[in-house]
Amino acid sequence: MATIFHSFPLLMAPPAGGPQGGPASIVPTLVTFGLVFLIFYFLIIRPQNKRQKETKAMLSALRKGDRVVTIGGIRGTIQSMKDDSVVLKVDTSSSIEFSRSAISNVLDKRAATKPQKGKEGDDESSEEE
Repeated sequence: MATIFHSFPLLMAPPAGGPQGGPASIVPTLVTFGLVFLIFYFLIIRPQNKRQKETKAMLSALRKGDRVVTIGGIRGTIQSMKDDSVVLKVDTSSSIEFSRSAISNVLDKRAATKPQKGKEGDDESSEEE
């Protein structure tokens, strides 16, 4: 076992009579760092920025009557809204106020889609006749 550890310096030594190493170039190191940065940008930073934009757009598009899910898993319908908070109607007799950023997903955009469905249905029925 001791002989293995004594042979490490011999294995790391440059070959005898071979060319000595010159000054190391910094270019390969910079290229490597550049490639690592590009990989991080395309795999981590860019998708995260895209997700943040989508979340911001979803939160700004919330309307009264939308059915949503909070980050805690509570499902409810938006009863009223303020600048930074949302009141969700959870049951017929209970409502809870949440921070707007606590909304994780919109299940059903009732306020935006109900009137349009009625109009589209009327248009489609008149076109079919």
